[in-house]
Amino acid sequence: MKTNDISFSYKEFENYDELNHDDRELILAARESALNAYAPYSMFRVGAAVRLESGIIVCGTNVENAAFPSGICAERNAISNAVSNHRDDKSVAIAIAAYAETGLTDEPVSPCGNCRQVIAEEETRNRNKIKVILSGKNKIFVVDSISNLLPLQFNKMNLRISLL
Repeated sequence: MKTNDISFSYKEFENYDELNHDDRELILAARESALNAYAPYSMFRVGAAVRLESGIIVCGTNVENAAFPSGICAERNAISNAVSNHRDDKSVAIAIAAYAETGLTDEPVSPCGNCRQVIAEEETRNRNKIKVILSGKNKIFVVDSISNLLPLQFNKMNLRISLL
């Protein structure tokens, strides 16, 4: 038997002003997007903003549905929007922000497993890392790649077929 360890590092910022201009802009877009979320059941509004290689920012929000789980998360909404409307423009970063009933969450909110898988597929499809920026009121985490948040991920190699 062999035991392996998985670990990763990330940057933690306590001050929004410590970030570069592009990351601040992406966080603001995610926060603004979250305000448009449709979350009448959970009252938990999430926004995601994806920066494309061209500099374009594409946003998405969570959209809940009474027929749970028919809704969609903000991250998948934003990635789907980017792929649908800017297919050949690679995603290079995604920022995520969430509001609870009392306002912007104190701590950063991390993407769910489904969203991690979708972001991972986008990294694989475009053969580039996507920086993940998790934004809260008191802290901001910056992760170099979704593979850090989803180690041992399922991908097209597991299917043993070549996908377009």
